[in-house]
Amino acid sequence: MTLVGAGAAAGASYVSARTTILAGVQDPAMLQLRDEVTAYLPQMTLPPDQQQLENLAHTLKGTTVVVFGALRSSTGFDPASLPAELRREVAQSLSIQFQRVVVDGRPELLIGMPVLRYRSSGREHTGVEVYKKVSLDAQEMAIDQLATRAWQMTALALPVAVALALLAASHVLRPVRALNSAARKLGDGQLDVRLPAKGSDELSQLVTTFNHTAAELERTVGSLRAMEADARRFVADVSHELRTPLAAMNAVTDVLDEDASQLPADTAVAARLVSAETRRLTRLVQDLVEISRFDAGRAELRAEEVDVAEVVSGSIAARGWTAEDGIHAELPPGVTAFADPRRLDLVVANLVGNALRHGAPPVTVRLTADAATVTLEVADHGPGIPAEMLPQVFDRFTKADTSRARSEGSGLGLSIARENARLHGGDVEAANTVNGAVFTLRLPRLPRVSPEDR
Repeated sequence: MTLVGAGAAAGASYVSARTTILAGVQDPAMLQLRDEVTAYLPQMTLPPDQQQLENLAHTLKGTTVVVFGALRSSTGFDPASLPAELRREVAQSLSIQFQRVVVDGRPELLIGMPVLRYRSSGREHTGVEVYKKVSLDAQEMAIDQLATRAWQMTALALPVAVALALLAASHVLRPVRALNSAARKLGDGQLDVRLPAKGSDELSQLVTTFNHTAAELERTVGSLRAMEADARRFVADVSHELRTPLAAMNAVTDVLDEDASQLPADTAVAARLVSAETRRLTRLVQDLVEISRFDAGRAELRAEEVDVAEVVSGSIAARGWTAEDGIHAELPPGVTAFADPRRLDLVVANLVGNALRHGAPPVTVRLTADAATVTLEVADHGPGIPAEMLPQVFDRFTKADTSRARSEGSGLGLSIARENARLHGGDVEAANTVNGAVFTLRLPRLPRVSPEDR
């Protein structure tokens, strides 16, 4: 603002001084020409001849020329060099005219005056025109000096403007930058960030509000984290506690399954129902234990170089899935990668089992690889995944059929599959095709490098 103010003041001073300088030469020149012509008029007869034009021209001071129709005085300059606009204005008006021009790089003032005579009806143009040239070299030099001084004044105001800007920055911009930095840290999760509140202006009040907001956010997030930790600990503890009685129950149900054919019909149905529900509960507990390890950060990756085709085919065979179940495997041998065989087995079992339960045969398991990545696609020929569920298909406890609160799966299989893939440094993606749903597992072929090993 200081710089703009100084520039505006210098510009206004320049314009005012320029106008004054030009008026100082322009007005006297016009008055002098008018007085000289008026003093000679009693000696002139109309229409004038050449001699009278010469006499009038000789009585005028400066560079002048007198014109009457085709006649002109021999003194001064050629009227043809005058601007046509000025000649037209002088011929049509009853007042003195002027125009500033630049000729060969030099400024000049051109004055044109019509010679009038007075009659009872008023003033009348006699047809005689007087033109005068006045050099503006001295005035141009003075105006240039004014412009230079105006620039110098603006340049001198620049340090003052910079000093004032720095002063304003120290009182306004610095706290704003500090608040911006603190807000960025708060957004990154550093909830204990605070700022010192100084003064009683609006910025101080803003800092106080920010500190209060950060404190409340820290308290709320702390409470939520504590509740989440308690919930995870509860699930983990319950899951671990259930493993022992479930092991005993599985042993009993195995015996019941073997002897079911010898039991009465109603008892056999009840025994098989108990056996199925016990196996389902066992899978749910195993999944809860597995997911609790990921939540607690205790999931370990024991990677080794494995033949991915062997692990995938072994996982399918271990579950008893065959071509009669609609499994079509395209597993080229020799595709190796650094992976945890147990976790890779879990991923394959979850993806293929999900395709068999919620899709329709045939289920195609296709393995491909390039220099950096191993890709395993599991595609079925079922109805596909509803579009509204596709973004949440890997969320925990997501069921394929939301209208059924109870289903064979736990709703954790796909979530566990993704967690295991990410533990390897890869990922699992879900999509729909024209034939059904397809799940794509991508794993790096080389082992992950931790920051400590770099």
